[in-house]
Amino acid sequence: MKAHDLPNVNPELFMAPATEELSANAPSEHAPRILLLYGSLRERSFSRLAAEEAARLLDAMGAETRLFNPRGLPLADAEDASHPKVQELRELAQWAEGMVWCSPERHGAMTGIMKTQVDWIPLSIGAVRPTQGKTLAVMQVCGGSQSFNVVNQLRVLGRWMRMVTIPNQSSVPKAHMEFDDKDRMKPSPYYDRIVDVMEELVKFTLLTRDHSSYLTNRYSERKENAEDLSKRVNQRSI
Repeated sequence: MKAHDLPNVNPELFMAPATEELSANAPSEHAPRILLLYGSLRERSFSRLAAEEAARLLDAMGAETRLFNPRGLPLADAEDASHPKVQELRELAQWAEGMVWCSPERHGAMTGIMKTQVDWIPLSIGAVRPTQGKTLAVMQVCGGSQSFNVVNQLRVLGRWMRMVTIPNQSSVPKAHMEFDDKDRMKPSPYYDRIVDVMEELVKFTLLTRDHSSYLTNRYSERKENAEDLSKRVNQRSI
């Protein structure tokens, strides 16, 4: 379809072909930066243990990881955003190029601890968008039989936060049986799946991190910016 067949669209705002945009970016040489969040404050938290296993794998794959401890993080809006734990979380979110979210399933859903962490990460901080275009892997641990309620919910959150949520995911049933007395995950197909997920996360992060601004550049936003600029120019000329 030709541009003149689209009367409600301004073709002048279409982006340049991808080859021109992508070739202009020099590839990053630093290790992929991955932030891991988990959703439980228990002393022996299986979501934390699973996240720690994921961090070990990511480190072995050449990534640089940070694990955020949610203890002390207030409920969203219960404190000002200047709270030290909020600032720590937001700074890590801006530092990261990808994330891992791992939550237990409680009453068929993610925990409040997990949701609170996501709720404290805004879509934008000034001109910076802490999550847009960054990669995301979702995981859950279950007390009983395997479920996918939590990872499905985390995917919804990932889309809302404008993240590139990778296709693969991990759900560990009867998590209390999957870790030994040294808090290391036992060999199993569930462990192998976590390896698969982390490997895929690293691949997607390497492929997209230098091009996230291109991948998330929207026509509607360019149109709005152009209209705002036109209004300001007209106001100055009056």
